Amino acid sequence: MKLETGKHAPAFALRDENDHEVALSDFAGRWVVLYFYPKDDTPGCTVEACEFTSGLPNFAKLDAVVLGCSRDTPESHRKFIAKHKLKIKLLSDPEHQVMEQYGAWGEKSNYGKTTMGVIRSTVLIDPSGRIASHWSNVKAAGHAEAVRAKLAELS
Repeated sequence: MKLETGKHAPAFALRDENDHEVALSDFAGRWVVLYFYPKDDTPGCTVEACEFTSGLPNFAKLDAVVLGCSRDTPESHRKFIAKHKLKIKLLSDPEHQVMEQYGAWGEKSNYGKTTMGVIRSTVLIDPSGRIASHWSNVKAAGHAEAVRAKLAELS
């Protein structure tokens, strides 16, 4: 699924690492960085989460909240956050319903084998709830800074 810039971002409500419901509407009037990643505590996902965490002060200066989303459970998210001292909120989408709406679930090719899974991608949502930018099939290292630079350009 291709997300269109300028269109309203699909509404969602998911459980976070503390098992609290978090909805897109909770952040009305703020920028939202919503990034999708395959699995807690794997090499690429750890790099990405740590880079978003270290960049958090710069995102905060631009009035943006950073939300990570995977199929992992809130309990898994808590362990991942504790182990790597993450400061970002992690959302659980076990049935990949939100991922499908955001084009972050689909066919992946790994070592010549095609499977269905989480596509590492990021959506930047503007304060009015519209898609401002979409990155599909991103590489983890350096991605948080690319998102911050785009956010700085747009805000």
